[in-house]
Formats: sequence, structure tokens, C-alpha cells
Amino acid sequence: MSMPAAISQNETGQRLEALRAELSRQSLDGFLIPRSDEHNGEYIAPYAERLNWLTGFDGSAGTAIVLADGAAVFVDGRYTLQAADQVDSSLFDIRHITDEPPSEWLREHLSEGIRLGFDPKLHTELSLEGIRNVCKNAGATLEAAEKNPIDQVWRDQPAAPLAPLEIHSLDFAGETSSDKRARLASELSKDGIAGAVLTALDSIAWLLNVRGQDVPNTPISLSYAILRENSDLDLFIELQKVDDATRAHLGNGVTIRPESELPDALDEFANKKLLADPTSASAWIFELLSRKQVEIVRRSDPCQLPKACKNSVELDGTRAAHRRDGASLTRFLCWFAQQAPDGTLDELTAAAKLRSFREGNDHFRGLSFDTISGAGPNGAVVHYRVNETTNRVIEVGSLYLVDSGAQYLDGTTDVTRTITVGTPTDEMRDRFTRVLKGHIAVATLRFPEGTTGSQLDILARLPLWQAGLDYDHGTGHGVGSYLGVHEGPQRISKIGNTIALKPGMIVSNEPGYYKSGEFGIRIENLVTVTDCEPPDGGEKSLLQFETLTRAPIDRNLVDPDLLNRDELDWLDWYHRTVYDDLVELVDPQTAEWLRDATSPFTG
Repeated sequence: MSMPAAISQNETGQRLEALRAELSRQSLDGFLIPRSDEHNGEYIAPYAERLNWLTGFDGSAGTAIVLADGAAVFVDGRYTLQAADQVDSSLFDIRHITDEPPSEWLREHLSEGIRLGFDPKLHTELSLEGIRNVCKNAGATLEAAEKNPIDQVWRDQPAAPLAPLEIHSLDFAGETSSDKRARLASELSKDGIAGAVLTALDSIAWLLNVRGQDVPNTPISLSYAILRENSDLDLFIELQKVDDATRAHLGNGVTIRPESELPDALDEFANKKLLADPTSASAWIFELLSRKQVEIVRRSDPCQLPKACKNSVELDGTRAAHRRDGASLTRFLCWFAQQAPDGTLDELTAAAKLRSFREGNDHFRGLSFDTISGAGPNGAVVHYRVNETTNRVIEVGSLYLVDSGAQYLDGTTDVTRTITVGTPTDEMRDRFTRVLKGHIAVATLRFPEGTTGSQLDILARLPLWQAGLDYDHGTGHGVGSYLGVHEGPQRISKIGNTIALKPGMIVSNEPGYYKSGEFGIRIENLVTVTDCEPPDGGEKSLLQFETLTRAPIDRNLVDPDLLNRDELDWLDWYHRTVYDDLVELVDPQTAEWLRDATSPFTG
């Protein structure tokens, strides 16, 4: 499933010119181009890579705006360096989406009478609110395009995928689809809600215990669903994706219908309550519901929280997956330690070797995201993606950052390790150890029920803040069970979040530090929320994190003088656990290397 090919400056100019001509034909003066599909997911099929096709930017989040006399691309802090490298700044302004949001750029460039177009299937209502207000204040209008103008000028646009649905076994899911549907439908019925429109693909996959192959890295299938208050469900999907075995798995409570029938299916909900999530369902969905005179209940997708709280079968599966995955990563780290000192190893070769170690694992189904294999200054690009053009030799005296993960039938992994090649500088060791202190602070925390991830974020940053440093990304994201490597609703971030951390949730713990043009550091483990015995005299019910990831942390980058005794004890405990869990899973040479890599700092 390939991405659109990289484009030259000349091609970008031609595509921009073609788009503006199409806008003129549609009587539009501008257009919004989000990096999204109809389901507002992070991973999208090649046909939906419109932002990449137009601008050359291939990050996982971003937006472009094209007007007759100007254009801009907006990305977050993960992608500022990448966008500067990939996007032609003579054709597009490149803006930080937080510091210089699209609404501010439009405020400077809109004038009275401008007709700004958008594709209502690619935006949520919430994402359009600010832009709609800016248009109103400028005397401009925000108008839904009848046809996406990029689709009209993208001549070799790939077709929508038609990969078959796959059954996700109860051995891995831990709960039947009918039980899940009954549990959620009961809550709808209690509130007098006739049903819920489901547009998030991971929700549909989780609820029906199915998986797919329609997008890279995440096992989901393009579809929509309506869950009814009696627990029956209508699945709207291309019919050729569903074979007889999958139909039998879904059972009589699931009606399979062509995707094109979704609008007509909403007719029966006229004057009834129907739930739709304003954070994920598109503006097109809400326009349909309004036109059908449905009483809209704007509420969170009912699958999101239950899906985030993994059951015991899913947790046992992810523990097993992390042990296998950790053994593969450890084999890679041993291999890397032998190869890198020659100064001839490059990023692409390293990434391919790491994948080869994982591919032999039981239940392996592919990578959970494209491996971030960044040497030296490339490691400072937070979501760097190596290719033939950017591929860099991993030089002696540099840092190498590898952020990688895999999809297994029993779990999804995501782990980052930063490795020194040769002797690190004092600055490298200082920054690494400060990142490690923040990582340990999160890993060892006990916190009361009701705590949100945004309340914990400061702990990961404090050692860096004390030195006048920080990082421009979240500290933790949710992770699925053989689903999305990034899932909500929980997260650990400076951005406010009202979702409390609950037992069974899996979240990453990944503070970092990035020195532009020189090196990047990130230490990432996945953890799961578990119950915790309160201390003697304690009055609050407490939770804690269980670390799932099993892979050594580079001892050569640790300055033990910067760690207190509790932090050193945690690091030694973690390495002892890694050794005990992995030594029987690796070859003798790797086992010997692992013994040294996990040796204790304290007696």
C-alpha cells in the first residue's frame, strides 16, 4: 500500500495551478485540505492522501489552505522540521498550527465576498467552527463543495481499498461482539437514545471483533455502522469485503448493507434520538442527520472508553506480545552494537534489520507505524521518516533514535530507544538522564482514582524544565489491542483532558529532548493502569502503572550522579525484569550482550 510518490517543485506548482483552475470552475476562491479521510483517522488509505499529493508533506497530521493569491501548510511541533524540508516555501507559507493557527492566517488573507470551500466529509463540525467565524467576520463564506476539487484534478488517484474483513478471534478479543453490543446498547436505551452512528473505524472493528487491511499499519476496514438500542447493528461496507465466514461470525444481529445506503437508513430515525460524536463524525454526518430531522445527541463515541479499558484476555495478550517484541528489539540492539562502530551502517539498513527480527514472531501482522530510524540531526525530527533521499550514515560519536512497533494478533507495541554510537558527550548524557528521570517519575507514580493524564504531564517535564529545556509533543498516548498505535480517549499531555485514567488503559510513557541539527532523545515504554494497594492509613483508592515494554535502556547514556537512589533502584529493577523475561527468548550471543546491557548500577 504505497504513498503518492515524492514530487518536485515544478510538479507542486503545476498541481497548485490545476487546483486553482478547478476551484474557479466550481466558483470557489479557496479550499481547505486537511490530512484526513471520511473517518477522521490517523492512518488513511492512499486515495485520501490529498495533502501529501498537493504539497509533498507526508506527516500524519496537517492542514493546507489554498486561496487564489496565497497558500499555507499548518503542522504541529512534531513536524515543523519535516515540513520545512518537504514543502516548497516559495509556494506555501509553513506555519506552526498552535502558534499560528489557520484562523489567524485566514484573518490576514480573507476579504469580503471570498467563497472558501471545504469537503464536508473530511472535517468535523468542531474543526470548522473557528474558520466559520473568521469567514463571517471578514464578509466571506464557508461553503461545502459538491465534489472535492483535488479529486477532480488528481488524475492517477488510487481507488478506495477493498481488502476483506478478517475475524478477530475471541481468544484475543476476550469478549464476544454480541456481549459488547448488548452492554453499549443498554446504556443507549437507559437514556432514551434509539441508536448511535459509528464512524471511527477502530470503534467498529473493536465492537464487531473484526479487523481489516484498508489503511497502513492499523488493521481496520472502511465502513460505517449504526448500533441500535436493542443491540442490533447495521454495518455499511462494500459487500465484497465480507465473505460467508465473516457473515457467520457477525451473526443475525448484524445486517450488512452497502455503504451507499447509509443516508437512506437514517430515514427511520426521524424525530428519534441518535448519538453522534462531534469530535470524530464528519460535518457531512451531522448535515445528514439534520436533513433527516433526527434529534441529534452530541456525545462521545460509546465504544471509545470501553475499548480503551482492556479486559484480562487483552492484557495477557499484550504482555505476551511485548515479551516477544522485546526479544526482537534486544536482538536488534545486540546486532546494532556490533555493526554501528564501523561507521558504515545507515538508517534504512537498521530499520530493515529491526523489521526482519520482528517478522519471525508468532502472531506478527506488520508494523504498527513506519519505523522512525533517525541518526544524529535526523533524530531531532520528532516524527522523522527515513527514505532514500534523507537516509543518513549512523556516525561514530552520534546518537541514534529508533522508535518502532509491531502489530500482533494479541497486542500492539510501540517502543523508543536512544543509543549512543561511541562515547557520548557530557551534554548528551545530561539530557538523556533528565529524560530518563521524567520517564521514571511517570513509571513509578501512584495516583488517586479520577486523575487525568494532563495532571501527570508535568512530572515527565520537570527535570528538563529545571535546566530550561522541554519537548514539543505529548508525554503519552493511548494504544489499542491489535488496533491503533494511537488511540483515545486517554492521553498524558499538557493539553487539557477530562478523561480519567482507568484500570486496563494502555498508554505510552515517552518524554524526550531534541536539539535541532544535532540529536534527538526519547525513551518510550508502554504502561497499563492497574489497581494499587493504598499505603497504611491511606484514604484514597490508588492506581499505578505496570510497565509492559521489555528492552534495555542504554546504560552508556546514563549519568548515575543525576539519579537519586529510588531512580537507580527502579532502573536496576527494570533491567533485572528485562533480563529475566527475555534471556530464554534470545540466542546465546544476544543473551551474553543482554547480561552486560542490564547490569545494575547499585550493589
